[in-house]
Amino acid sequence: MMKFVDPKTDIAFKKIFGNDAHKSILIEFLNEVLELEYPIEDVEISNTYQVPRLDGLKETSLDVKAKDIQGREFLVEMQVEKEAWFCQRAMYYSSKSYSQQLAIGQKYHLLKPVIFLGILDFKTFDHESPFSRHLILNAETGRHDLKDLEFNFIELPKFTKSEAELETVADKWIFFIKQATDLDHIPASADTPALRLAYEIAAQHRWTRDELEVYEAQELKLEKNRNVMVTAWMDGKNAGHMEGRVEGRVEGRMEGLIEGEHAKALAIARNLLSVMSDTDIAQATGLDEHVIAQLRSDAQ
Repeated sequence: MMKFVDPKTDIAFKKIFGNDAHKSILIEFLNEVLELEYPIEDVEISNTYQVPRLDGLKETSLDVKAKDIQGREFLVEMQVEKEAWFCQRAMYYSSKSYSQQLAIGQKYHLLKPVIFLGILDFKTFDHESPFSRHLILNAETGRHDLKDLEFNFIELPKFTKSEAELETVADKWIFFIKQATDLDHIPASADTPALRLAYEIAAQHRWTRDELEVYEAQELKLEKNRNVMVTAWMDGKNAGHMEGRVEGRVEGRMEGLIEGEHAKALAIARNLLSVMSDTDIAQATGLDEHVIAQLRSDAQ
């Protein structure tokens, strides 16, 4: 019986997909999921896998950055915790990577496409498919004339296929990312060399003690953040409901509801002060940063 790490965890995702010693995994994964017009033949991984320190757990978000032999850049991010402005950050990372390709004085024709792939452990778009591709199109003709920036997303909660229902190699890769931690053996669906290698790397018995310590610390951190968010939401909902009812009796139902929503946001913000920055709290609650700063000052 085997036990697999969760590929969605930062260290696991980077060890599997961002490892220069096993580039075939990233190459097949991107080719199958993105269905590129010109498949990737080889990649150079910019931030290749290294065992992180326990005191330096993930502070940045970009998981894998790679360039193929045609010069195209691929930005791959595994995002477990829901983030209010994730799509904006994806566009920021991509445009920044695109603009940094040129040194001063170089010509624009040297620019190469940047392709972003976000793998999300939450729902963010209003459609049923787990995969979506976002392009810059001409609003009148629908032509894809501006081709250098492309945004792709996989929403894992929308992927509900069982192993028996897997049809494509892309399906099998998404199944691996979502379900590996629930399996006790390498499934028959791992029928390509790269996919089988991914399962083998994810097997915990192949990990060093240092790697497992970091993995377990990251798992605990994620679980703590989930619990904090749930608790903050529940406390904020209760506080907002009570204050909204009081205000509603005095000033009318509509104004009471508005005040209740504001009170709920404030309550949630107070509960997040110890685990998130003012900017992140503002994005999560919709409050202005100066309001968050005042709450932090009052709490000290």
